[in-house]
Amino acid sequence: MGIVAGLDSSSEYTRIVVCDTDTGAVVRQGYAPHPVPENGGAGGEAAGAARRTEADPQSWLLSLGEAASGGLLEGVEAIGVSAQRNGLVPLDEAGNPVRPALVGNDRRAQTSAADLVDALGGRESWAQAVGCVPRSAQPVTKLRHLARQEPEAARRVAEVLQPHDWLVWQLLGRPHRRTTDRGEASGTGYWSAAAESWRSDLAELALGRPVRLPEVVGPAEAAGQTPEGLLISAGTGETMAAAFGLGVGVGDAVVSLGVSGSVFSVHHQALVEPNGMITSLADATGMHLPVVYTLNAVRTLRGAAELLGTDLEGLSALALKSTPGSYGLVLLPYLEGERTPDLPHTAGTLAGLRQESMKPEHLARAAFEGMLCGLVDALDVLRGRGVQVNRVFLLGPAAELPAVRSIAPALLGAQVVIPQPADYAALGAARQAAWALGVARGALSPRQPPLWPAPAGQVLDPGEELAVGQAVRQQYTAVREQTHPGAFG
Repeated sequence: MGIVAGLDSSSEYTRIVVCDTDTGAVVRQGYAPHPVPENGGAGGEAAGAARRTEADPQSWLLSLGEAASGGLLEGVEAIGVSAQRNGLVPLDEAGNPVRPALVGNDRRAQTSAADLVDALGGRESWAQAVGCVPRSAQPVTKLRHLARQEPEAARRVAEVLQPHDWLVWQLLGRPHRRTTDRGEASGTGYWSAAAESWRSDLAELALGRPVRLPEVVGPAEAAGQTPEGLLISAGTGETMAAAFGLGVGVGDAVVSLGVSGSVFSVHHQALVEPNGMITSLADATGMHLPVVYTLNAVRTLRGAAELLGTDLEGLSALALKSTPGSYGLVLLPYLEGERTPDLPHTAGTLAGLRQESMKPEHLARAAFEGMLCGLVDALDVLRGRGVQVNRVFLLGPAAELPAVRSIAPALLGAQVVIPQPADYAALGAARQAAWALGVARGALSPRQPPLWPAPAGQVLDPGEELAVGQAVRQQYTAVREQTHPGAFG
């Protein structure tokens, strides 16, 4: 059919992949970091914190232009856009930003999140309304923060976009129509995944007055065409684009090993969890993407490695000298409090200390088992709501550690796939572009995306170790219940 491009504008860089529309094969790719502000070295810690939570949207365009240089997009017929999630681009009546975009996990907005929870009558009210409870990172909370802390700027806000919305709008030549997709909309805190519609009253609650919101277009629809006639697909957030690029479907779950962790799966309906443990997002295909977050993942491994005077690779090697169950040593990895279960003010716990267990290799293995058991707790929240999990994609650099590969399948209780490293968000954006292009030409159905091959990766089965993994889980659960009885209700 031709070639399409997918671009991923993350918090730090733009990556572009140009793919064959029929096979998904990457034929060209480009990369450029976002430019650093000229005053990037000044201002000390406070300025550094602001740079992590604010960005000039023009920097995303400059990065995009550099990544696309050298004729990278020559012959491309459609572009899909993926971008960092949870950003807020507040615009005035003329469509100009009233201030730099608010991005990242802005901890300055924690108080605003609590204000919003109270304003609607508690966590359950929010969960029922939009499938999530406000967090500091979400656009709805950023709106409240703006209203409270920058009232002059807030009074000039006429409409709000997210980074992917803004980039699509710029590529289209800034038309009167502004668009987003259901995946990106579902993370705002003012769009209901269950009702598939905006809750503009909640955006008004946050800002203190009405604000315009973009039109939500369908997964296979085009947002429009550039002045040169290039088709631009709906686009989506990085999480949804990565799931689409990986080919995640019903029966699959994705476990992401960052400093903190997340677990999500594709499901046929929006899930509402009264305490907000599940964040009910939409995916890039018309399905739903329930997500459960943990605060502690690789930070647990880094803490243990520092305690033992080694690095992550050394910690992995030590852990493999121990045996399943770590000689009775159990680490509850709640080093920064925890979100799943909801224990924001707790600390980690090391239990089972005996003379025979007080060895570096047993502590190392307890760190891996504790981290993974914490993520299995999150996975079990989804399983408990009827989400089918037959296969788990394990993402993040820590997935390459031999101890993770050895321990994870038995604890997760499913086949584990560790995909080869790639920018799956950019690939997902390209696949979406191919879908929209095919639908526009009558070659594809709006209900069936292009069937690109699954990414290469290592497949690990629990096999005979499944019973051993269940025993380790029981040991962990017993300590958790004794230490935090009823943590999961």
